[in-house]
Formats: sequence, structure tokens, C-alpha cells
Amino acid sequence: MEDCIFCKIANKEEAAEIVYEDERVVAFKDIYPKAPVHILIVTKKHIHSANHIEPEDKELVGELFLVAKKVAKEQGVAETGYRLSFNVGRDAGQVVDHLHMHLLGGKKIPLA
Repeated sequence: MEDCIFCKIANKEEAAEIVYEDERVVAFKDIYPKAPVHILIVTKKHIHSANHIEPEDKELVGELFLVAKKVAKEQGVAETGYRLSFNVGRDAGQVVDHLHMHLLGGKKIPLA
């Protein structure tokens, strides 16, 4: 999607503070952090939201969790705890129409 900010970040057309990248996933610091550690873990393949995941995407979606585990350790929150979340649709707070996982940590996160 040519107007998707996350696609632009994945394609190096927009700047971001990238903390992890491989062939299928990129992780970068959220520009409006809700916690001391707030990382967005994004598929390089454009998937609109969790409602648009297809069976052939199951390995890619699983990779998001493995990347989150790695990034949490690198960011120093793996031992103290962190939250992983997906927002799906506007009512749930999804602002960018591209599948992404939030990793939040570095402080006690209130229960949702």
C-alpha cells in the first residue's frame, strides 16, 4: 500500500528508530509511547488488520511473537514483564491500517 506509513518504514522510505529487522518483520519505537518501552512489531507484508489474516499468514503471525520475545529481552523487560497487544479496528484504537503488535514494558502496566 503506497500510502501506508508502516509499509514506508519497512521499505526505508520513512525514518523510524528500528530495533529489529529481518526479511519479514520490522520492529521500531513508537513515536507516541505509552510506556518507557513501547515497540511496534510490524509485518513487512501489508495485512490490513487481524481481521485480514489468512491461513497462509499463520507462520508470519507466529514470527511476531518470537520477535517480541527477542526484543523484550534486548530492551531489558523480559524478566520484569511486558504486554503484547493488537488493536483491531477504530473502536479498539487501531490508528494505522497495517497489522502490528505493541510491546509495552518498563513500568507496571495496569490491567486492561
